[in-house]
Amino acid sequence: MKKLAIFAAITATLSINVQAFDVEAKYAQTCAACHATGVIGAPKAFDEAAWAPRLAIGMDALVTSVTNGKNAMPPRGLCMDCTADQYKALINYMAAPK
Repeated sequence: MKKLAIFAAITATLSINVQAFDVEAKYAQTCAACHATGVIGAPKAFDEAAWAPRLAIGMDALVTSVTNGKNAMPPRGLCMDCTADQYKALINYMAAPK
């Protein structure tokens, strides 16, 4: 019973952390350094035309590119603690018009 209570507490904590992800704040903290202005060829955030060909390759491929790094973008971008789902949220945020 004690193990079940510990597992429930850990699960609840993880759920709160996932729900607490603030994509706008994380973008400003990490992605904006390059994507706000298109530094070294980075697609500008909120520019649908810049993101369209990237989205065409699929979200899994984009997350792999972020995780492994691509061209001038270092592995994991500047978000060392992001999960794959958080990267997806960040990509969708940047790819949408503002």
